[in-house]
Amino acid sequence: MVQSDGNDSVDSKQDTTDMALFVQNLLQQMMGSRIDELEQSINDLKAEMGAENSPPPVPPAEKDDSKSPNES
Repeated sequence: MVQSDGNDSVDSKQDTTDMALFVQNLLQQMMGSRIDELEQSINDLKAEMGAENSPPPVPPAEKDDSKSPNES
């Protein structure tokens, strides 16, 4: 059996406040981490899109001896 000394309501309020602060801090850390991941993903996609929108690099032309120099 738990004995009550009159301080239970104060302890309960403090525990609730502590838990609320803990959860709030944890959520902020998690969201900050998630936002960082999303920013990185966006930057990666932008880089990928930039690579797709730019002309592809032209590979060195292979010499084809079957064509005459006048053919284009």
